[in-house]
Parts: sequence; C-alpha cells; structure tokens
Amino acid sequence: MAQNYKSEIKIKITGLNIYQVDLPMREGSYSWSNQSFKSFDSTIVNIMTSDGVSGYGEICPLGPSYLPAYAEGARTGIKKLAKNLLGQDPSNLQKINLTMDESLKGHPYVKSAIDVACWDILGKITNQPVYNLLGGKVQNKIKLFKVISKDAPEAMREKLIEYQEKGFKQFQMKVGEEPFLDISRIKHVSGQMIEGHVLGADANCGWKQHEALRVVKAISDEDIYIEQPCSTYEECLNIRQHTHLPLILDECIDGVHSLTQAYFDKSIDILNLKIGRMGGLTKSKLVRDLCVKLGISMTIEDTWGSQIGDAAIAHLAHSTPEDFHFQSSAFHEYTTISTTIGGPNIKNGFMSCSENAGLGIEPNFDILGSPIETFTLE
Repeated sequence: MAQNYKSEIKIKITGLNIYQVDLPMREGSYSWSNQSFKSFDSTIVNIMTSDGVSGYGEICPLGPSYLPAYAEGARTGIKKLAKNLLGQDPSNLQKINLTMDESLKGHPYVKSAIDVACWDILGKITNQPVYNLLGGKVQNKIKLFKVISKDAPEAMREKLIEYQEKGFKQFQMKVGEEPFLDISRIKHVSGQMIEGHVLGADANCGWKQHEALRVVKAISDEDIYIEQPCSTYEECLNIRQHTHLPLILDECIDGVHSLTQAYFDKSIDILNLKIGRMGGLTKSKLVRDLCVKLGISMTIEDTWGSQIGDAAIAHLAHSTPEDFHFQSSAFHEYTTISTTIGGPNIKNGFMSCSENAGLGIEPNFDILGSPIETFTLE
C-alpha cells in the first residue's frame, strides 16, 4: 500500500522587509520615445528565514506609463502578498509562485523581486550560485549592449563614438518620436558604426503603425535591428510583414502564450526577455528554455535596477547558451549609487557575476537605509 508523506517545511519565511531607493542617472537623464527621467524609483525586497538566511530581489519600473507597472504599485502589491508568504518555504519556488498567483491575479512585476529573493535564498542554503540552479554556467562572460539615450542626432552619434572607444560593441539607440527625426538619428548613428558591431533602434512602442512603416522603408539599407516599433502585437506583426530588417519584440511578449503566437506567426527574430515583466526568475527560466527549444535568441535584462537587479540578469544570462544570448544590459553603470558591496563586474563591454552562493551580492545598507515596511511571522 502506498504511503502518504506529509510535506514538512524545514525552513520558513519569518520576515519580509521592503526598501525604497532612488536611482539617479549618471548622465543626468535617460530618455526614450516620449519620456525622460532623471531618476528611477526602485523597490528592494529582503526575505528573512528561520535559518537566519536572507535573500534579496529588486523591481524598478520605468515610470508609470511605460508598462502596466509602477513603483508605488510594486510596493503596495508586495504588502498584499507578504502575509500569505510568511511561514512558507522559500526554497519551494513552485509553491511560492502558486501562492503569489492565487493571492494576486496578474501584476507579474509585483511578484518578481520576491521570486528573485527566494532564488537567492535557495542558492545560499544549497551553497551554490543561482546560475547553477538555473541550469548551469554555460558562458563565462555576458555580452552587454550600451544604451544611447534619445537626443539630437549629432549628440547620439557622439555618444556612440564615445561608447565604442570604451570597448562596447553592441548598442541600442532610443527612438520612437517623429519619423523624420528618428530616421535622421538612425542614419547619424549607423554611419559611425565600426564594422562587426551591432546596432538596434528601440522605439519602445513609440510609433504609430504608419510612422513605423515610414521609418523601416527609409532605413531599409541599414544594418540594424528594429525593436518594438508599436504598442500592440498586431501592429508589430504588420511591420514585420513590410520589412526584411530583423525584429526584436519586447513589451508585447509577456509569457509563453504570446511567445508561441509570435513564433508561429514568424514575427519574432529576437525576444527581449525582461525578468520583471515575466514575474521573476522562475517564469523567466521557463520562457528562456522555450526560446532555446524554438531557436529564438534573447536579450536578457529587466526594466531597470541597480546591482541587485543586475545580479539576477547576470545569473540568468550566465546559464543561457551563448548561441541564444543576443545581449544583456547592466543598469547599475548608468546610475550614481551602489545598492551592494561588490556585485556584478563590468569590463570591456562584458559583465560577470560573483561565484559566491545565491546572487553573490551583499547589500549596502548605507544606501538602502531602513525598511519602509516590515512584516514578521507571529
């Protein structure tokens, strides 16, 4: 006769702290499409356990009108989830995600920092870096792209020259405004590209369909990727059908269903996989593994963040086959503060993370300060 085994929780979540940190821009501002910010509002989660092990995660939306996500909403949502997570086993990632999905429908960005913090804990209690748990380290250094913030065409060209001199070889220029100006931006920047370097023009949903059609027609002879030209998937699909330029889809792909639709429609050449948009590392790993099976390469990043968010990006990218890793971003190089002591290392256009257990980061409490909310198991 089969025996019934009762699941026993050996390690419990005993507390959850929420921190709020402003991330000022090193270059003064960050501009894309019709938006510009001098600082981003980041939320950092610290999960404490009965074993004395703590885990950290971060979510930093790009303002309130970029995606259906905003900083205050992240913190409010985390507060809603906290009471249902206390007493749970943080190493049971499946159960943690089921609990979050049952407690709060949708809002994946709210759940992302919690999920990442639990991966950090799982790595620490098993004495392994997170990339081992995500499938194993298959590339030693992670190819980065450098963002060229939206500006006058001449200024963007000068930024490209500066970044190439610093060793970067992959670039994402921000567009998404009036087509004539964006065409000028693209031509100014593309004309200064060193042979073998890679350039993408990211509209961040900024063009109307007729505007995107004008742009792709005017730049059809350029060696360039077009990223998320319009806001909806249907509009992007139409643009794909009118250009031979490779297409990167980002904001309109939020999980397995939209990814598989894009695959069967032959509308996607690269996926921009943002951890926060998927809801954390657990669901990002699922999408990543499906992309590998389908033969779709990926940009692996997040909406924004500091060293904590970049550590999660680095671990997911380290465990992604190099042939399917198009590029990643390291956001902490754009900001003036450090939320960790140590953290991912950047050198010559590449990033690598610590080989220490978990995410391999130590929080910098001089920057984090005191938690704005604390929840404890009674």
